[in-house]
Amino acid sequence: MVTMVSDGVTPDLARTINTGERAGFDTRKHLEHAAQQARDRNYQDLLIVDADAHHYESESWPDIVKYIEDPIIKHRGQGAGRHGSPTSLMYTNPGNQNMAGRIIRRFRAGREETDPRVPRDVDLIRREMESIGINYQVVFPTPMLDLGMHPDPRMEVAISWAYSRWLTEEILPHDPRIKTMVYLPFNDPEASLRAVEYFSEKPGVVGFMVTSARYRPVHHNDYVPVYRALEERGLPLGFHAIFHSSERILEGMNRFISVHAIGFVLYNFVHLTNLVINGIPERFPGLKIVWIENGLAWVPFLMQRLDNEYMMRTSEAPLLKRKPSEYMRDFYYTTQPMENGNLEALQMTMKMINAETQLLFASDFPHWDFNLPSTIYDLPFLSDQAKRRILGENARELYRLDQQPDWSDQWQVTAAAARA
Repeated sequence: MVTMVSDGVTPDLARTINTGERAGFDTRKHLEHAAQQARDRNYQDLLIVDADAHHYESESWPDIVKYIEDPIIKHRGQGAGRHGSPTSLMYTNPGNQNMAGRIIRRFRAGREETDPRVPRDVDLIRREMESIGINYQVVFPTPMLDLGMHPDPRMEVAISWAYSRWLTEEILPHDPRIKTMVYLPFNDPEASLRAVEYFSEKPGVVGFMVTSARYRPVHHNDYVPVYRALEERGLPLGFHAIFHSSERILEGMNRFISVHAIGFVLYNFVHLTNLVINGIPERFPGLKIVWIENGLAWVPFLMQRLDNEYMMRTSEAPLLKRKPSEYMRDFYYTTQPMENGNLEALQMTMKMINAETQLLFASDFPHWDFNLPSTIYDLPFLSDQAKRRILGENARELYRLDQQPDWSDQWQVTAAAARA
């Protein structure tokens, strides 16, 4: 019998964590089977764009907090914990993403040796991309995904601004293959517009992102300037799914598997419905919207449900000129976590969402349920052309990767300016 301590961690692993013993973790070793897949499938002949991956910004907290503009919040952040943890500012839920100690990537990766000549995040992302066979990767934060539910909207504004400055000034300029969709503090529409105006031209920025766990109605007229600014710039808006374990409807769920299955689609159900029924795609026909980390199975359900309701009560959606499902087929969706237990159902789902032009491969690495490109490459019902588009070409067009400048030779200037 294996004895477990707090959070499902074995005593041996606890000793590793507590004493700082190096576990010999290496991302390249961890992903050696993925690298073999890449070689076996000749990924070098494909463009593969990862539309959703993550890093843990909390590990770089001292570097981020210096960009906080509010002096009081900055002071709190600088004094947050012995190791510079952001826990005194963040609003987090007690999720169990680490699978009760069976997936130890998060524990040991923090002690991985990296190249001192570049920021740690850059080296780790490069190792992951090269192992999996990825050409470009769109990177998102992780603990910050809960910020939409923070009881103090000032925290979302302050932390997201500081994080985005750190990411665009100290991380992205090192490698033109690393991209991001900048976090929008959506509880404050004016601050969101400021972020769009400031970060649109920064290196590696391919769009903007809203964390989905929040209550403000995304169709409110307060957001019109934000949607207009994004439409004018041709930059997509992503809604990144996240669960909120304190949500009353989820409180009765006693297993993480239950919360994960329902919680990650719950808020985007609401946001997508509000956007479509209130005619945002009609008001902003050039605004490109991406639904991130929801999987795909929820989309056909909502298409059918909304169409059925709309045909009976069209007067309640006077701005619509088409059925809701037709607007939904113009949205973009990321693959992960792709429900592939029933290939017949998956094939129909992909047909309903126009997957060949609207679906973007996403790994969600390093989370416990991440997907490899083989989840798309190995599907028997997809044509070679469809696989190429989903794995990379759709993202290349959406994020205008051919137009992204190569900032890699300018990172020294940017870093020096940031330090000054």
